[in-house]
Parts: sequence; C-alpha cells; structure tokens
Amino acid sequence: METLYHQTNKQIQEVQSYMGDLEKTDRESNFQHRRYAREAQDREREELMSRTFTTNDADTSIPMDETLQLNSNLHNAHRGMDDILGSGSGILNGLRDQRSTLKGTHKKMLDVANMLGLSNTVMRLIERRATTDKLIMVGGMLATCVFMFLVVRYLG
Repeated sequence: METLYHQTNKQIQEVQSYMGDLEKTDRESNFQHRRYAREAQDREREELMSRTFTTNDADTSIPMDETLQLNSNLHNAHRGMDDILGSGSGILNGLRDQRSTLKGTHKKMLDVANMLGLSNTVMRLIERRATTDKLIMVGGMLATCVFMFLVVRYLG
C-alpha cells in the first residue's frame, strides 16, 4: 500500500510539474503574442504617419446627388409614359378612322360585286380574306401591346 501511495504521490508531482511548465509556456506565449501585436500596431502607426497629407478629389459627391438623379429619372420616365399614352391614343383614333373607311369601302365593293353578278364562291373568298386580315390585325395589335409592356417592364 505504501508503494501505491508513493507512486501516486510521484505521479501527482509530475502532473504538477507539467502544469507548471504549461502555465509558464502559456505566459511566454501570451507575452510573445502581445509583443507581436504591439509590433504590428507600431508598424501600422509608422506606415500611417509616414504618408503625406493629400486632399480629397475634386469630384466629391453627396448622397443627395443620387436621390436628385433618381427623381429626375422618374420624371423623365413619367413624361415618356405620357408621350407613349398620347401616341397610343392617336394611333387608336387613326385605326378607328381606317375601320370606318374600310367598312364603307367594303359595302361599296359588295354593292358593285352584286351589280356585276360575281359568284358566291368569289364572295366567300373575299369574306374569308377579310376575316384573315382581321385576325392578322388583332394579332399585330396584341404583339404590339405585349412589346410595349415588356419595354415598360424591363427598360422603364
């Protein structure tokens, strides 16, 4: 039992010795770390102090400039949309006028065709052609509207 006590005591003393060595190494490491940090700060300070003073560039910008530019861009976009709407209403009025003119012309053609005695097949071909022309016109109008929407959506 005595030997076990001596062995345990010896191991405790070794562990204490190792702990002392570790604490000493830790203190030295902390000291070295602080010294390295101090040297780095000294180098940075010296580098900053060695620079010569320079003024700011002549091109200074105030964050207000960006807001003003954004506001003017919004006004330009609003004005552009008003122009587009005015142009669209003018085009729509022009199309209405063309429609009334074409309707009158169509009636006159039918009257003339009836007078000349055109056959029913020719009349059906003319009407089919008129229907096809209407579909092409509606398709073109839809494509134009989609194009205008995409322009406003992604470029506006």
